[in-house]
Amino acid sequence: MGLAIWLLGVVLTLGAAAGPAEASKNHHYDFFIKESNYTRLCQEKTILTVNGEFPGPTIFARKGDVVVVNVYNQGDKNITIHWHGVDQPRNPWSDGPMYITQCPIQPGANLTYTVILSEEEGTLWWHAHSDYDRTTIHGAIVIHPKLGTAFPFKKPHKEIPIILSEWWNADVNQLLEESRRTGGEVSISDANTINGQPGDLFPCSKNGTFKAAVESGKTYLLRIINAGLANDLFFGVAGHRLTVVGTDARYTKPFTVDQILISPGQTVDALLVASRAANGSSNGRYYMAARTLASNTNIGFDNTTATAILEYTDAPPAARAGRPDFPDLPAIDDLNASAAYTAQLRSLGSKAHPVDVPTDVDEHMLITIAVNVVPCATGNATCEGPGGNRFAASLNNVSFHLPTLDILDAYYGSVRGVYETDFPDMPPFVFNFTDDNVPVERWFTKRGTKVKVLEYGAVVEVVFQDTAILGAENHPMHLHGFAFYVVGMGLGNFNQTTDPATYNLIDPPFQNTVTVPKSGWAAIRFRAANPGVWFMHCHFERHSEWGMDTVFIVKDGKTPEAKMMRRPPGMPRC
Repeated sequence: MGLAIWLLGVVLTLGAAAGPAEASKNHHYDFFIKESNYTRLCQEKTILTVNGEFPGPTIFARKGDVVVVNVYNQGDKNITIHWHGVDQPRNPWSDGPMYITQCPIQPGANLTYTVILSEEEGTLWWHAHSDYDRTTIHGAIVIHPKLGTAFPFKKPHKEIPIILSEWWNADVNQLLEESRRTGGEVSISDANTINGQPGDLFPCSKNGTFKAAVESGKTYLLRIINAGLANDLFFGVAGHRLTVVGTDARYTKPFTVDQILISPGQTVDALLVASRAANGSSNGRYYMAARTLASNTNIGFDNTTATAILEYTDAPPAARAGRPDFPDLPAIDDLNASAAYTAQLRSLGSKAHPVDVPTDVDEHMLITIAVNVVPCATGNATCEGPGGNRFAASLNNVSFHLPTLDILDAYYGSVRGVYETDFPDMPPFVFNFTDDNVPVERWFTKRGTKVKVLEYGAVVEVVFQDTAILGAENHPMHLHGFAFYVVGMGLGNFNQTTDPATYNLIDPPFQNTVTVPKSGWAAIRFRAANPGVWFMHCHFERHSEWGMDTVFIVKDGKTPEAKMMRRPPGMPRC
C-alpha cells in the first residue's frame, strides 16, 4: 500500500507539471532475473537473464512517460538494475548502481523501480549495475516522440535495435572473483556479439546469426547500443552508408558516414536507406559488422569481428544464396577514424530541440584518469598486477571504494562515516600526464570513498584528462542523473589558458557518456539541477571495478520542485 501511494504521488506530480495534452503515461513491466541455458561458440552454459531472454526485453515508451518495472530476483546472487541515460529527475532512488543509490536486491527478493522519463527521446538502454552481471542482463529502451509530435526526420519504415556486446565462454563473474583474488587483469571475451550472437564467422554460429529483413527503397532506423564491458567498437554495413541522427537519446545534426564509432554505454540512432539497386550491387545480402577499436594495443583485447546480415526480401533468390558482402571497417588501432567520426557530432539545435549550453561556470574541475596499482595486501604474497602489485584505477588519484551502506541512504539519513566530501577539484600533483615515461612512483594510488557536493543549480565544467600511467587509452566516462554538453576535446595535456578558446558553445553534442581520447582530454558542462546522489564512472567495467569512479551529491533547492523525492517504501536494506 505504501509503495502504491508513493507511485501515485509521483504520477500526480508529473501530471501537474505537464499540460493536458502532454500528461505522462504509465507503462508496467515485470523483470524476472533467472538462470537460463544458452549455447554460443559450440558450448552451452548457464547465464543470468531477464525473463529468460538474452538480450533482455525492450522497453517502449514516449517522451515524458513513467515506466514502472517490478524486478524479481530469482537468481542466486545480489542484483541491481540501472536505466542508463535516464535522468530520473529528483528520483535517485530508482537509478540502480549497487551501494551508490541502493542496497542490492537479494535472491528471493523484489524491488519496484520507477523510471521517470523527462527530456530523453531516442534510444537508451537498461542493464545490471552489480559486479559483471550486465554481460547478459541488458536490453534496449526505445523512447518515441510525444503524441502530436514527430521525429525531426522522415518517419522510417521500421526500427531495428542493434545491441553490441561480448560473450565469454567462462562464467564472467568467476573471472571477476579470480581477478579480485589475484589483483590481476580480467580475462578478455571470446567474441564480440550483435544482438547476442557472434555471427557466422564463428563455429556453431551460422543458424543463430541475427538477420534484418529490408525492402528496396525503404528507410530503416537502426537503434545501436554498445552494451559491452570492454570494447570501443566500429560498426558498419557493407554497401550502405549510415546517417547519424541521434546519440544518447538526444538528436544531432544529420551526417552520413561509412561507419560509426561507439563506446560502451553509448547509443547511436542512424538511418539506413535500403538502396541496393542504386548502389549497383547484384548481391541481396550484406554483413553488418562490429570490430574493436583498441586504443592501447599493449594490453589484451578482443580481436574478433561480430557479424549480422542485412537481407533484401525482394532480391532474386539467387542474389540471397551467396556470401554477404563485407564492410570495409577501419583498422583495429585507427584512432584517426575514431576522432574523425566524433568530431562530426553536433546537437540538432532546432526550435523543438533547442541547445542551452551554460556559459557562466560555477565549479571548475580537472579530473585525471589513470590505471594504477595499490600494494598487494596479502602478507608477503605477490599479486598479478604490474610490479607484483594489485591493479587499481583512479580519478584525481582517488581510487573509489564501494561502501557497505549505499551512499544515498547515508546522505538521506545523515549517517556518518560512510563517505567523505573532499573529492579533489584538481589532481594532487601535476606532471606531463601524456608522457609515456611515467615514473614508477606515479603508478600508486590510494583508496577512498570521496564525493563532490554541489549546490543546486550550479553550473559545472569537468575536464577529463587521460594519463599515460600504465598506458594511455580511451575512456568512456558516464554520468548518472544528467546529460551534459561535450564542449571541447583535444589531444595532449589540457591547457586552461588556450584550450577553452576552442570550445563549441553553439551546438555541442548532448550526451551521457563521453569518450575521452587516448592521451587527450574532453570538457563537459552541465547544470546541477537534479537533486540527489549520482554516480560518475568509466564504462570499461574493469576500470570501474578498480576504482575509476566518484559520486556527485546535488543538494536540494529551495522550492518543492527542486527537492529530492522522499525515500520510497520497499527499498532493500544492506
